Amino acid sequence: MTDLQSQVRQNYLAIAVAAIANFAFEACWYSFFLKTWLSGIGRSEEWLNHTGANVYLQFGTALVASAVMAAGISRVMQHTGAQTALRGIRIGALLWGGFVLTVWCTEYVFEMRPLSLLGVNAGFWLVGMMLMGAIVGAWKKK
Repeated sequence: MTDLQSQVRQNYLAIAVAAIANFAFEACWYSFFLKTWLSGIGRSEEWLNHTGANVYLQFGTALVASAVMAAGISRVMQHTGAQTALRGIRIGALLWGGFVLTVWCTEYVFEMRPLSLLGVNAGFWLVGMMLMGAIVGAWKKK
């Protein structure tokens, strides 16, 4: 085990709570911005209600993705300094700006998607990553 690996002590309970909190926040966010989101993807509420999608697969994917992201935020925080809620918020925002926003901006400009959709989708991840960062940052493993 390398010296860097021995310094990381993932708190899996904090990661799970952060993932669940982000998942719940996502449900609230997209419920609030449902009309803007549907308009941005060129769909209607009728389409949404009749997609035939596997909601277990959708929700499971969202929850697992949130857990992976919370673990990543936790790892970056531990590799770069003190573990605090404020640092977690900052790291969540920095990772969002460096990876999420840049990827989505590039994708949206080539797909010619509306800025309102970028605001809904990227805005959720900014707040969600800051939320997960605050949780994993504040919750130190004993």
